[in-house]
Amino acid sequence: MGKSSSNGDMPLSGHLRELRNRICVCAVVFLVFTIIGINHAQALVQILLDMGEQYNYHFVYISPQELLMEYFSVAFIFAFLVTLPVLLYEIYAFASPGMSKREKLYFILALVLGTLCAAIGILFAYKIMLPFMLYFLISVGVGSKVQASISVQNYVSFLMTIFIIFSVIFELPVVSVLLTSLGILKSKWLRDGRKYIIVLIFIIAAIITPPDITSQIMVAVPMIVLFEISIAVSGLVEKLKKRKSQDGETQ
Repeated sequence: MGKSSSNGDMPLSGHLRELRNRICVCAVVFLVFTIIGINHAQALVQILLDMGEQYNYHFVYISPQELLMEYFSVAFIFAFLVTLPVLLYEIYAFASPGMSKREKLYFILALVLGTLCAAIGILFAYKIMLPFMLYFLISVGVGSKVQASISVQNYVSFLMTIFIIFSVIFELPVVSVLLTSLGILKSKWLRDGRKYIIVLIFIIAAIITPPDITSQIMVAVPMIVLFEISIAVSGLVEKLKKRKSQDGETQ
């Protein structure tokens, strides 16, 4: 695949063959880690359930296959998360012959930093956000005569949704750097739209969190901080690009 990728005169059939091979690599990686995930799915689901049990959640499954399907669901999500960096690398390797050195550098940095930021976002959700959310949601029923018996499927789906949301939120600075580097985004646009974006952030925080001020603030504040970081790094990238172009002109 490496030799054929470097050949700029490769015929269409060669490109299609290379694309097929790279898709096969991703499929094999996904299949292997799905099998690994299935073998460890029970332990992974139990970790998630233990978090809820700390706050006196009582879990049930209301159909015979529900718990088994959650094991498969967690295994698929695990396999997808592991395969995603491989998929992005294969896309990079396939497209790299037509990319400039600067574009290659930006893509690799985005891949590494994007993976790191997504992991930080998931860790933030797991360690900080979910404990507060789970505590608030279970405390709503305290004092009532209704006992909460939570479906395993609904509970795991809720946690997966929160993990995905925060992994995406923490990608904001990386996306801003990438778009600014490619000339698609300008830091001035972000600064000019700051007040509208902050309002939008609080609206999003109110939608994805329980209806209490504490949870909304805990979601909104990191989003605002990440937005401000995005403005700063976007401006820094613009300054570096401008300085580089000026150095090129003087030479």
